[in-house]
Amino acid sequence: MNAYVITADTIATMADPHGYGLIEAGAIAVENGRIAWVGPLADLRAPFTALPRRDYGARTVTPALIDCHTHIVHGGNRAREFEMRLNGASYQDIARAGGGIISTVTATREASEADLLAAALPRLDALIAQGVAVVEVKSGYGLDLETELKMLRVARALGVARPVRVITTFLGAHAVPKGMDADSYIDTICIPALHAAHAEGLVDAVDGFCEGIAFTPTQIARVFDAACALDLPMKLHAEQLSASGGTALAAHYRALSADHVEYASDADAAALASAGTVAVLLPGAFYAIRETQIPPLAAFRAHGAAMAVATDWNPGSSPLGSILLAMNMACTLFRLTPTEALAGTTRHAARALGLTDCGEIRAGMRADLAIWDVRSPVELSYGIAINPLYARIFGGVL
Repeated sequence: MNAYVITADTIATMADPHGYGLIEAGAIAVENGRIAWVGPLADLRAPFTALPRRDYGARTVTPALIDCHTHIVHGGNRAREFEMRLNGASYQDIARAGGGIISTVTATREASEADLLAAALPRLDALIAQGVAVVEVKSGYGLDLETELKMLRVARALGVARPVRVITTFLGAHAVPKGMDADSYIDTICIPALHAAHAEGLVDAVDGFCEGIAFTPTQIARVFDAACALDLPMKLHAEQLSASGGTALAAHYRALSADHVEYASDADAAALASAGTVAVLLPGAFYAIRETQIPPLAAFRAHGAAMAVATDWNPGSSPLGSILLAMNMACTLFRLTPTEALAGTTRHAARALGLTDCGEIRAGMRADLAIWDVRSPVELSYGIAINPLYARIFGGVL
């Protein structure tokens, strides 16, 4: 069906920068995978009145959700580290003892592309089942040229195997491999791997981990300079464990996003807002590593910095496979409002990925929609381990 009309009691367009953009007793006209018109059903006019209708009744329609920060392609798991943290070990302690990212690197290097794809597909399916239509997938568990490219190829394959858009992010600057110093790794492996991945058409954006246990702002800047030379947008893991200067660096490069940002300052918030860089909040990691420093939401609001929400689904610091639970946790742990949480997984999440054709319900946008068995969009953040998805429409296809 190339053209049809959706009707529902409630449509949350998310096109209002200050709210849900609610339309009661609304209608959405879809043509050739795009939204042609949206508004009150009473205002529907020709030629849309002649189109077939799908009536969803007492349900709520929103843009399909977007998970703008994941690491779902990887080998193995780190359940043992979960036990270690419960016994008092910190994230930094585990990393310095050879666990953390490095332990996943070993498992990922040993896995074949087929193995990685088979392991990642159920994770992707779990997100799709919660109304997700766009997923960002990072590399970063290879730390050598061959495995970084292998991960990105698998990420691309996910978007072929399932009806979902996959945005690939090169995260070569994720950790320092054993037996190397950070500077040598950046210059001899990370940046050459970025060039190779770009030449193969595998990279949509470039990320890094700016932290005391990873890379300094100066080292990340070298990676970002390489990204700029390739005309690739940037993202950054910043201020997760300490005030490391990553947020200011992301703003300086006008990165798409700065992610985690628990230790960001008021000045950082102002810099993000000025640069148009989205602050991506990752409550799953905050929860899993038992962090106590809450991101500076008041500063983000005061300066007008956009805030997105994502799962950060990874095997170590955020084994969180639910975007809806991430929304709830952002509200309960960080005190986002439900409106901010939904904007964070739609409009602002799209912006955090540099996408301009999704995340809102308005004419010209892709018809990526989620239909929910709820009366109000507030219920999406209210529920804990509840999935009220009724149907998902991807590019106009149910």
